[in-house]
Amino acid sequence: MGRLHCTEDPVPEAVGGDMQQLNQLGAQQFSALTEVLFHFLTEPKEVERFLAQLSEFATTNRISLSSLRSIVKSLLLVPNGALKKSLTAKQVQADFITLGRSLAKVAQGLASFYEALSRETTYFSEKWKQNAPTLAQWAIGQTLMINQLIDMEWKFGVTSGSSELEKVGSIFLQLKLVVKKGNQTENVYIDALSLSRLW
Repeated sequence: MGRLHCTEDPVPEAVGGDMQQLNQLGAQQFSALTEVLFHFLTEPKEVERFLAQLSEFATTNRISLSSLRSIVKSLLLVPNGALKKSLTAKQVQADFITLGRSLAKVAQGLASFYEALSRETTYFSEKWKQNAPTLAQWAIGQTLMINQLIDMEWKFGVTSGSSELEKVGSIFLQLKLVVKKGNQTENVYIDALSLSRLW
């Protein structure tokens, strides 16, 4: 399998089988599954709704739920990596084509397969283009929420006495930060920042 833009890791072998099962879906089924995936990507806190939609999709399309979950896990490999690396819609499409090309070798290069794959990857990349700003904003929000600044106190001062003549009259800054780390808060003290260190 060729290299993907979305990951530097080798693609798991199970992905090839999942893509083969995915290619058995019709264009409308693929579009419906893509809609479910992008709804989940843009609203990741709605896990129960996502699982219910997957279950409904599996029942409607007569696919086993475990197979569908495996397909979805493989499909999410590309958008999750694309978010981390800020990939464009064309790079996302290229990754899906790469996944499909390795599958095409297995399927002995049927022309209809390429046509269907092109149509489906174009649809997915268009959905990516539409939702990329929302997904990027969500990813940034998740990154920044790890160490959230709750409160800050600061004090400026000027040294009036010291054993060193050069340090008298120097300006300094003291900071007290209250940072939320997970479910607990932590006080972080930064003492005696000189102006040269501050700038």
